[in-house]
Amino acid sequence: MPSDQHNWVIVGRTWTIFGDVSESTRLVRHRRGVPVYDYRTDRVTPPVTVLRFDRRHDPPRDRPHIHAFPLLLYLEASSTVCVVAAERVIDVLALPEGERVVGVFFDPVAVGGVAGAAWPAWRAHPLLFPFLHADSGGLLQLSLPAGRRPFWDSTITSIETELTERRADHRRAALAYLTLLLVDLARMTTDVAEDLRRSGEPLLADVFEVIDRRYATPLSLREVADAVGMSAGHLTTVVRRRTGRTVQQWIVERRMAQARVLLADTDLPIGVVAHRVGIPDPGYFSRVFHRHHEMSPRRWRGMSE
Repeated sequence: MPSDQHNWVIVGRTWTIFGDVSESTRLVRHRRGVPVYDYRTDRVTPPVTVLRFDRRHDPPRDRPHIHAFPLLLYLEASSTVCVVAAERVIDVLALPEGERVVGVFFDPVAVGGVAGAAWPAWRAHPLLFPFLHADSGGLLQLSLPAGRRPFWDSTITSIETELTERRADHRRAALAYLTLLLVDLARMTTDVAEDLRRSGEPLLADVFEVIDRRYATPLSLREVADAVGMSAGHLTTVVRRRTGRTVQQWIVERRMAQARVLLADTDLPIGVVAHRVGIPDPGYFSRVFHRHHEMSPRRWRGMSE
């Protein structure tokens, strides 16, 4: 990582970035020495954030890294949209020089919630298929069709306005504008989505369905493998290769997603929340929750929207 910092602007305030670390993302692990960043899932971080930077004056000098969440880069001068692949090594130096760039970061779970999905099985969400591409450098570059630039400009500005002014239901409104962008993106990447559907993604959907159905009870890798008709070793290899995570990590992700819902929407004791997400030991539940959210369940519950 570089030793220098860059001050970029995000929705009206200064955002200091050290490499690729930001207020909305966090370093969660390394994969073969490459840092992996996830989108924060707390009650303060908005479900979508917008970052503007100018490569003419402040080119990024970060080393390769990985995002565990979807990200769009909109290049204003060339009317190009870069679809940043989730769980792929990103070469930031592949971005064209001399561009004004708008980054749109978002929590895929929040998008899934809008469409009815419950958790990070977002890879089966039709609007998020483009972010699973395997293009070189992790960047799928698309030229906006003629006449679409005003739509992208105004929609991104609307997201920024909602996040800055924070009026009633601003989070929901920002997600609605983001969904419009994703619909437009999906229409530009129909071939990409079809290729991914044919590449074996239904297996992941089956795995996520099993986890979604049984996460509230004791659930092992072998039980998931048996349910989808594969050996535990082969399933581990396939899921890790396609998502960058293990089956057990996805089980924990599902449990943490439901825990956040129960903590936010109910007054259930922490021990009851733990039991309802398949972790009967409240102490262990609190440790797992803290590892994923960098705060205790009680503190997370107490934070205001």
